[in-house]
Amino acid sequence: MVRIKDAILRAFCTQIRVFKMAKEKSIQGIEDLPGIGEATAEKLKGLGIDTLEKIATLAPHELSDMSGMSVDAAKKAIQAAQESTTVKFETAETVSERRKELGKITTGSKDLDEMIGGGIETNAITEAYGRFSSGKSQLAFQLAVNAQLPKEKGGLDGAVLFVDTEGTFRPERVEAMAKDAGLDTKKVLENIYVVRAITTDEQILTIQRADKLILEKGIKLIIIDSLTSLFRSEFIGRGALGERQQKLNQHVHRLQQLADKFNIAIFVTNQVMDNPGILFGDPTTPIGGNVLAHAATTRLYLRKSKEDKRIVRLVDSPNMPEGECVIKVTPAGIKD
Repeated sequence: MVRIKDAILRAFCTQIRVFKMAKEKSIQGIEDLPGIGEATAEKLKGLGIDTLEKIATLAPHELSDMSGMSVDAAKKAIQAAQESTTVKFETAETVSERRKELGKITTGSKDLDEMIGGGIETNAITEAYGRFSSGKSQLAFQLAVNAQLPKEKGGLDGAVLFVDTEGTFRPERVEAMAKDAGLDTKKVLENIYVVRAITTDEQILTIQRADKLILEKGIKLIIIDSLTSLFRSEFIGRGALGERQQKLNQHVHRLQQLADKFNIAIFVTNQVMDNPGILFGDPTTPIGGNVLAHAATTRLYLRKSKEDKRIVRLVDSPNMPEGECVIKVTPAGIKD
C-alpha cells in the first residue's frame, strides 16, 4: 500500500515538473502571454513594451490602458510574465573580473586617453558633442582607423560599422590617418562598412539588424555620425517631441544591447543648440535631453580653439573625474 502511494506521489510530482517545464518553454515572448495575441503584442511593441520583463513591472491598469484588454486579463498576463522571468545576481567581484576583459580604443591622444580612463571603452556608449567644426567627425574617423590596430597598440583588431547621417564620411581622410598609423590603407577602408542613412527609419533599422554583420565581419566598433541629426529634422515642434524621444530612447537602448551582447564599443556624435534659459556661462546644450544624457556612459564636449587645437571636456563618466585636455586635429589625425 505504501509503495503504491509513493508511486502515485512520484508520478504526481513528475507531472507538475513537466507542466512547469512546458509552461516555461511556451512563454518565450510577450505574444505567448495569456490574453495577449500577435495583434496586441505588436501594439505593445510599438509603445516600447517588447519584453517579458517590461510586462512584469507594469501595473494591471497600465497594461489595460495600453492594450485595451480588461484589468483581470492584464493581471493574469503580468503574473505569467513574472513567473517566466528571473533575476540574475552576481557579486561585485564577478563584475570586476568581467570588466578586466573589456577592450579600449586609443583616440590618438595620450592626454585624452588618460582623461577618459585609457580610451574608448567596449560595453559602453561614448558620446561626443559640440558645435560644427569642433572635431567630432575627425575623432570618429580616427577611431575607425585605430579600432583596427592590434590590441597591444591600442586597438581592437576588428572592423567598424560607420552610420553616416550627415553625408560627411570622407574615405580620403581615413586614408591619411591610416597611412600615418602605418596601416595598409586599402585594408583599412575594406574593414569599414559605411551606411548612408537619410531617414530615422534607415538609421534605426541598420542598428536593429546589425547582429549578423557584427558576427560575420568581426565588427568591434559602431560609429553613428551624428546620432540626433535625422531625429532633429524629422520631428519638429513640441507636438512631436514625445514621439521623437521615445524613438531615440529605443534606439540608444538597442545600441547598449549590442555593446553588452558582443562586447563592442559604441561611439556617437551629437549636435548642440543654445539654451536660452542660460544667461551666464556657456549656453551650449546637447540635443537629446535626458534620454541621451542617461544612456551615454561617457560624455565628451568638444570646443574649437586656436588654429588646429580643440578643447575636450569630460562631462560625465561613471569612474573618471571631470577634466579637460587639449588635442590637435592635424592632417595626419588626432594628436596631443
